[in-house]
Amino acid sequence: MVELIAVALITILATISPGPDFAMVTRNSYLHGRSAGLFAALGIAFGVQLHVFYTMFGIGFIIANSPSLFTVIKMAGALYLMVIGWKTFTNKSKLVIDLHAEKSVSSFNMIGHGFLTNALNPKTTLFVISTYTQVVQPATPLTIQFGYGLFMSATHFFWFALVAVFFSQHALRSRMVSHQGVIDKVIGAILLGLGVALAFANMTH
Repeated sequence: MVELIAVALITILATISPGPDFAMVTRNSYLHGRSAGLFAALGIAFGVQLHVFYTMFGIGFIIANSPSLFTVIKMAGALYLMVIGWKTFTNKSKLVIDLHAEKSVSSFNMIGHGFLTNALNPKTTLFVISTYTQVVQPATPLTIQFGYGLFMSATHFFWFALVAVFFSQHALRSRMVSHQGVIDKVIGAILLGLGVALAFANMTH
């Protein structure tokens, strides 16, 4: 029971902490509507499962003990965030959103955006590895460990689905889109800042 409570608390706190996932879902939701945000949230949940699987099967131990391999992951995540952030920051196009019908976007692309944002996020890497190596005991059955992983994914999907619903409301979208240039720069700057921070942290270690 103590193990379950610890996993639940760590997961909830790590999920609601603002970061790349939050910025990505917010952007997709206000630009493309609720469905896009929900698909991005689903992609994030899949990304969490990737971290869970490689951690459970021992790759997490290798990453935690191999600075060079972890550096590659950190730099890949930093580069991805900086590219998306720069594209958002320099966006010149203005969307005309029909508030009575959501813009059609590829659900596959939205899932992919969510998946890549989470899969390349070292914060999630550390969160999952820390949970499994420090909270989950070696004697914990694999079925229970898989259950913890599913709980982590479900928590991420539930939270970011709420974020998608909130930021896709028609009234809010209308106000946000009217200030799209400023909002794109703010979200782009956040993503760029996160990417630069990750890259800088890597270079100073």
